[in-house]
Amino acid sequence: MGAGMEIRPARPADAPAIAAIIIPEIRAGETYALDRDMSEDAALAYWLAADKTVFVAEADGAIVGSYYLRANQAGGGAHVANCGYMTAAAARGRGIARRMAEHSLAQARVKGFRAMQFNFVVSSNTRAVQLWQSLGFAIVGRLPGAFDHPLHGAVDALVMHRPL
Repeated sequence: MGAGMEIRPARPADAPAIAAIIIPEIRAGETYALDRDMSEDAALAYWLAADKTVFVAEADGAIVGSYYLRANQAGGGAHVANCGYMTAAAARGRGIARRMAEHSLAQARVKGFRAMQFNFVVSSNTRAVQLWQSLGFAIVGRLPGAFDHPLHGAVDALVMHRPL
């Protein structure tokens, strides 16, 4: 992805574009442990919840990805960040997810987080696993058969972590 991409905080007017990215991913049911039949309103409420800081990746005037950043846990676990990322299907393979991930790591540091953890990375999502590992995340846990994949059946979920 060239220099023409901007990652910026999401605005209320971005909701339809965010929905256009997240709804197909949720419906496919291959990467997130969310109800595949959830309504658009419920999906946006999940993605844009008050405990999350949401960003969008914009290229050539179009929103091509979005991610959220939040504390992984409350209280004693609030120093560890957690994120979720989705890229528009038509924009995959252009480095957008990597740019959002790098942006999220920088934002997490700015917000004072000391680590980042992904609680439930579907093991069959090999592109994501490889990306996270290339950015220094280690697989620190494996949940056998924890995800019911619509094509592959029961697959493992991974817990991935890295210090900041």
